This record gives sequence, C-alpha cells and structure tokens, in this order.
Amino acid sequence: MTADNPYLAKPWLSHYEQDVPEHVKYEKTCLPDYLKRSAGAFPEKMALTFQGYQVSFAKLDDMVNRFAACLTDFGIKKGDSVAILLPNVIPCVVAYYATMRIGAITVMNNPLYSDRELEHQFNDSGSKVLITLDLLANRMIDLRPKTQIKQIVYTSIGDYLPFPKNLLFPLVGKKKGLAADVKPADHLYKWKAQLAKYSPNPPKVPLDFDDVAMYQYTGGTTGVSKGVMLTHGNLSMQVQHVAAWFPSFGSDEVMLGALPFFHVFGLSTAMNLAIHKGWGNILVPKPQPPQLLEAISKFKPTFAPLVPTMYIGMLEHPDIEKTDLTSIKGCFSGSAPLPVEVINEFEKKTGAVIVEGFGLTESTPVTHINPFNGQRKIGSIGLPISDTECRIVSLDDGVTDVPVGETGELLMKGPQIMKGYLNRPDATAETLTDGWLHTGDIAKMDEDGYFYIVDRKKDMIISGGYNVYPRDIEEVFFEHPQVMEATAIGIPHPKRGEAVKVFVVLKEGQTATAEELLKYCEDKLAKYKWPTEIEFRQELPKTNVGKVLKKDLRAMEQQKAK
Repeated sequence: MTADNPYLAKPWLSHYEQDVPEHVKYEKTCLPDYLKRSAGAFPEKMALTFQGYQVSFAKLDDMVNRFAACLTDFGIKKGDSVAILLPNVIPCVVAYYATMRIGAITVMNNPLYSDRELEHQFNDSGSKVLITLDLLANRMIDLRPKTQIKQIVYTSIGDYLPFPKNLLFPLVGKKKGLAADVKPADHLYKWKAQLAKYSPNPPKVPLDFDDVAMYQYTGGTTGVSKGVMLTHGNLSMQVQHVAAWFPSFGSDEVMLGALPFFHVFGLSTAMNLAIHKGWGNILVPKPQPPQLLEAISKFKPTFAPLVPTMYIGMLEHPDIEKTDLTSIKGCFSGSAPLPVEVINEFEKKTGAVIVEGFGLTESTPVTHINPFNGQRKIGSIGLPISDTECRIVSLDDGVTDVPVGETGELLMKGPQIMKGYLNRPDATAETLTDGWLHTGDIAKMDEDGYFYIVDRKKDMIISGGYNVYPRDIEEVFFEHPQVMEATAIGIPHPKRGEAVKVFVVLKEGQTATAEELLKYCEDKLAKYKWPTEIEFRQELPKTNVGKVLKKDLRAMEQQKAK
C-alpha cells in the first residue's frame, strides 16, 4: 500500500469525538478479574436485576467462585469446554465467568436451537459439562449420550425471584410454561444446590491474553455453524474498545441486558461491558416488546444495546404511549440496518441518541460505530473504532484497494479479531490473511472515513450481467408507508440468470397489492433492479438477533423450482 492510500491515511480519525483515542492504553486484565475489581470497588452495588431480584457485585463474585469450585470438582481443568444453554438469567452470567475463572473454555449456545444443531456444537467444541434450564433439561438428558457431556446442571426461572413472585412461582410456573419437571438421571444436578454445596475458593488459575476463552458459534446464516476461537485478549480489549468509544458514560449507568448473552453482540456490549464498567444490568430473558417496555419503565436503564427488530417492536406496541422511556441516554444498534424513521421516532420518545455500529462474530464483534457526540451519518455503520484498521478491496482479486466511494469487500485488522475457527484450518486460512479478516461484506468508504455496508457477497444478485444489491431494493420498500419489513433475494430467471423477488411484511392493519408496490419502485430503482415477484408474509425467518435468514428463503424458492 502506498502513502497516498486512502485507508492508510485513516480519514476516520478526524471524526472521532473528543476523548476517544486512536490507540487504547490496554490493561492486561482478563474478564474474571474485572468482575473481581468491580466487586472490590462497588461491593453493595446492584450487578444484576432479574424480575426485580437483585444480586450485588460482591454476591455475584461469590457465586462465580462457588460455581468455579463446583466445575473443578466435576473435573474441569484449564482448556476444557463447558457448554451454557441459557437465556439472560442470573446463572448464565455466573456460569460464564466461573468457567473462565478456572481457565476453561465457555461455549454459549442458543436455547432456540434444535437438537441437531446443539449436538453439532457440543461435539465440535468437546463440551464436558452443560448448564441449562429445567425447560430444556429432559431434551438434553436424551441428547447427552450422543455427546461427550458428563454432568448436566439445571436452573429454573423460579430460582431467583423477589417476594412475592418467589412464593407464587411454584403454584403457577408450570401452568404458564415457565417451569418443568425434570426426570431423574445420573450426573444431573440442581443449580442452587451446587452453589450451596461448594465454598467460594476455586483454584487460582493463571490466565493469559493468548489463551482461548470461548468458542462462539457463528449464527449459521450459511451452512454449518463454525466455532470462532476468541481469546481472553479479544474479549478484554473489545470491552476496553467499547468503553473508550463512549467516554461520556461514567460508572453510574444501568445497562439494559436484553440482547441475548449467548450471542457475541449481547455478550460483549451488554454483559461484559457492564461488568467491566461496574454498571448494574437489567436482565431481560425474553426481549419481546411488552417485556422490554416493562423493564425500561420499571428499572430505568440508561444504556441500551438493541437490534432493529426490538426498536421497531416497541414503537409498534400499543403500550408505548403510556411507557416512560426517558431514562435511556444512549442506544447502540447493530446486526441489521435501522430505518431512519425508526431512529427519529425512538429518539423523540426517549431523548436518547442511537448510534449504529457493525461487527462480526469473528471480531468479538464490534469494529465500527458512529460517534455518540459527533456526526452520525444515516445509513453508515460509522467509523472504525480505536486500533481497528480497515480496507476495501476489489471483488475481482481480493487484494487491490479500491478508491474512495467504490465498492469492494471489507477487510479488517485489530486486537478483537479471532484466533481462527476451531478444527477448521481451511476456513481459517480462507478468512484470515496476514491478520486481515475477510468479512464477506461488500462495502464502501466515503471521503470522511465513514463506512457503508452495501450487501453480503453471498447475497448479491447478478441479473443480466448487472450486480444488484438487495439492500438498495429493501431500503426503497422500507420507505413505503404500508411496509414494516422487506427482504430481497435472487431467484432463477430464464433470460437474466437471476431476477429479484421481495418478501414483504405489512404493518398491522395495512393492505397493499403486489402491483401497487411494483409501481412504487419504478421511479426509485434502475429497471434492472425491479422485482419480478412480491410475496406477502406474516413474518420473515430470522436468527436470534433479528437477521433475516435469506438462505432459508432461497432454499424454499429452490424447492418450488424443482
């Protein structure tokens, strides 16, 4: 790269807000030691709130030590894998930090996954212990013989509830589908009994920044999910990055812990950031609009990392009119583009500032954020955060840097980039070259150093020799007053190779015809981008963080074509 290379010049640095550093002065502190430090500095401060039940930082640290001692007694040693299959409940946080405290490797799993998906992740990771919920325990007992898992520890939603909910839960929990009877089995343990059994004195295990701390499985939007190896250094430096990006937030904030902790976005920006900063965290295990609105009005969080479906869901919910959301000062949005009208409406309701960002599982995940106090560019994923280098390279050769404003594949380098994929040297070599992460995202950079994701390489449609980016089409549909959601894919076409099909979810109570929507596109899109088909749906298939599963829609279309 030459000296006049726009990416080497880092134009983004001049748009950093005041007090955000180009380089972070990293502490060589691993996450479990941040918890210990917060417990020392704020022992009585609320660390976690679940349905009104509070755990202080000192209590959380004590619980982590007890469970770490339990895992040690189970035979878990440094480098062994421990699987966690839980929503955002208190034991999820405890089990994660306990596993890391003894140098073991955490494997976070999505409770919505099928047995087939979980079997792959348990076996690929070599998990030896599983922590789960009573609602899932019978399934996991049946699945266990197909894995290397020996012990299963299960908790219940009713384990940590305030008075009088704790008295009512045994009477109504099962009726409401919030609790389940677990059949007897060997090596099966109740969470609370295990914490009571062990003293808070686990062995002291030295942790190194280069040690793998967790296997975080990719969302599986394409093919079989891969285990991303994230080190203690990746996780620690990532929370230090995010903390440095928001210098105006002190130690008295309250986090809305609604993003799933089993996903790397929620893990870093909600769970780990709160513990690093000594913030209280309001746990929301089911982040649907009513639960989100209730948590915000009751517990007054000030910082809320969320995904677009959560903002949209709250704004569409009838209770929004009678809910006070003004405690929120800052919001972080990622995983999918946030329509501008949603940003404006949510900011009006809350008085908060929403900054959009970007990242990948392979980058722990955050790499870009718009400035919180500075110029936010609508439609942009923002600026590369501290110590993060970015380039956009030609789609033809994957090497040549393209000029400012031109599209190509986004490559990134920084201390948050993964060590590699577990047991997949081929995929690692394909994705990481000389420390650069090939994202598979088509992007462009403007002259100020703001980046824009144009589309996924895999989602690009080639119609009649033209490159068609689904995002261009989706944004037109999002502007239509009757449309709530839209996604575009390529379908086979006899003459053009591929044509565009759009799946549309209308706002509640609204009607529209395919003809009306096609007419709406005509003066907003080049003719070769016009959809040939529109299909109306009640909902779109999505990952747990709200990304539309285009591969599922493409598979359905391929089935139809047969």
